[in-house]
Amino acid sequence: MKLFNKISKPSLVLLLVLAVWGCTDKLDEPELNNNFAGGTDFTDASGMLLSTVGAYEAFYSRGWEQPLIMSVRGDDVNSGGLGDQPEFTEMDRFNYSKDHWMVNSLWENTYADVISAHTAMEQIARYQEFGSEAEIALGNQYIAEIQVLRGMMLFQISQVYGDIFIPESSDTELLLEVETLPTKAEVMQHVSDQMDLAIPLLPDARPNERTDLEGGVTKYTALAIKALANQELENYQAVADATGQIIASGKFSLYPDFYELFKTPGKLSDESLLDLQYSDFNQGEGDRFAHLYAPYGPQNWSPAVEGSNSGWGFYEPSFKFIKFMLGRGETVRLETSVLFTERGIAELQTDPAYSDLPSFMTKITRDNDTINDFARGYFSSGKHYLPSNQLIEGRTEYGSNKNNNVIRYAEILLIYAEALTQGASGSAITADQAVNLVRERAGMPALSGVTLDQVVEEKFAELAMEWGKRYYDMIRLQRFDELTYDGRTFTEAKTFLPYPQPQIDQFPVLQN
Repeated sequence: MKLFNKISKPSLVLLLVLAVWGCTDKLDEPELNNNFAGGTDFTDASGMLLSTVGAYEAFYSRGWEQPLIMSVRGDDVNSGGLGDQPEFTEMDRFNYSKDHWMVNSLWENTYADVISAHTAMEQIARYQEFGSEAEIALGNQYIAEIQVLRGMMLFQISQVYGDIFIPESSDTELLLEVETLPTKAEVMQHVSDQMDLAIPLLPDARPNERTDLEGGVTKYTALAIKALANQELENYQAVADATGQIIASGKFSLYPDFYELFKTPGKLSDESLLDLQYSDFNQGEGDRFAHLYAPYGPQNWSPAVEGSNSGWGFYEPSFKFIKFMLGRGETVRLETSVLFTERGIAELQTDPAYSDLPSFMTKITRDNDTINDFARGYFSSGKHYLPSNQLIEGRTEYGSNKNNNVIRYAEILLIYAEALTQGASGSAITADQAVNLVRERAGMPALSGVTLDQVVEEKFAELAMEWGKRYYDMIRLQRFDELTYDGRTFTEAKTFLPYPQPQIDQFPVLQN
């Protein structure tokens, strides 16, 4: 990851120390930063960079279960993992347990990272007390970057749980004094307001144009998060205004090859507004900064590069999604999104409507990895697949060195188009133009007079298996019937996960 490549070896060790101090297993340690920096020379403003990179490191360090919990309830993906993690499978069926370890892990670790962000911002403020005018300005930019990371975390956890805490400092004891939780709407407005504060202080650049922290957030990342928060608020004019600024900047474009976008060639492309960055540092052994992609991978494969590890089979594109894509005549987006097995293909062909399938629907990927049948599922996610021939020689972990896309320009175009179909006025291009840019890359014919339904379908095709975007669209649009499929029954009461029992025990406000 280039962000870390620019830090010297001793500084990287210090960064890891900062990360340990910045995170906590439970939200029961008040004012972490009071003793955090004993002996720190706050007159040396270069330390602000380490605090900032420490916040990025915390943000990037997602537990493997966290993205899965955020997304598994959508009709684009099933739990897989048959025979293991039964409560995860029950979650996919809208049967929730407040005692499930994953439910607690998402809450606890996200808040630990939010508190880490506050610790980093407080550290930077202490450096600014002794800084020059230029150093104070740089510190303000760093704080704004961390505000954006914090905002994204609050946005995501509120999507999952609804009403949540909004920490205002690293002092977790203050959360014990909260008598009424901020509502989801209040959280989203807070996130939007925070982005407004951050935007003027951030670089006017694409993330991949930054030379100090390549891939770091910019004003356009903040505009994107502002748009997402206002989309949840159904404030579609604000969505159109924020996304319109991104489009009108002319800085972003769609990566031309959808298949390679999610692999090594697409890392930090001109399409990226926010990625979780990971790296093997271009070396076959030694230090690496990685996400555990094994849960997404097939349980059994014959890789083109012998010795490459398989996955766990915990994340399975749904038959509903595959049939939807076939019905549209999708090619590259279906091939990219799904890893097929012979068993899955045979099951699909039991329906006479799908007896004649495209030639790309085969167990052998275009990179010559063979996806063998496995017990835990019929398919695996292609968006979380890194071909074995793209692994750095010496690395064998599934997906090692792969980034994780969080916000892409394609999504910006589509939420802009949706806002216009919801009645907002556009300041950049038309809804037709926005949707057709996305469709053109996918080899799909242009649309004219695009409707809300068409935009929603385009988002389904483009953004499936990415951070639950499909699920949260269906919730926001109250299209609950879409989530009742293949034996599942969704009701509006199942919108949010329950608060975890360990957190209820600790914070009385969660009992209300």
